[in-house]
Amino acid sequence: MNKQLFRLVHPQARAGAVQAVKAAPEGYVVTVAEPTRSLDQNAKFHAICSDLGKSDVEWAGRRRNAAQWKVLLVSGHAIATKEQAEIVPGLEGEFVNIRESTALMSKKRGASLIEYSLVFCVDKGVPLHAYTKNIL
Repeated sequence: MNKQLFRLVHPQARAGAVQAVKAAPEGYVVTVAEPTRSLDQNAKFHAICSDLGKSDVEWAGRRRNAAQWKVLLVSGHAIATKEQAEIVPGLEGEFVNIRESTALMSKKRGASLIEYSLVFCVDKGVPLHAYTKNIL
């Protein structure tokens, strides 16, 4: 049996999910969860990070690239939304922020992260690229 995914959006999908569970071999696993952020949300967030990386905005005395802005935005969003942050010593003595995964975020959380990031950009006067504007 191959992996199956059922989006529970109508009675037929629910019935299909029930049938798949009934037919599943012993030892299979079933997970029912809120959907994770969409590919569109992923594209929007990465476009924002890219725009920040191309901007003149500095953090801690330096301009940052898109990957660094991603870490900063996800960490800041976690604190702003009363989630926890954990800074631990890294394998080589550096400090590492153990942050949540954007890939595992719910759609609602992903939307919140995008909104937080846009507010940050507006506050810092970051010009948003046309692609970013078109997908928002």
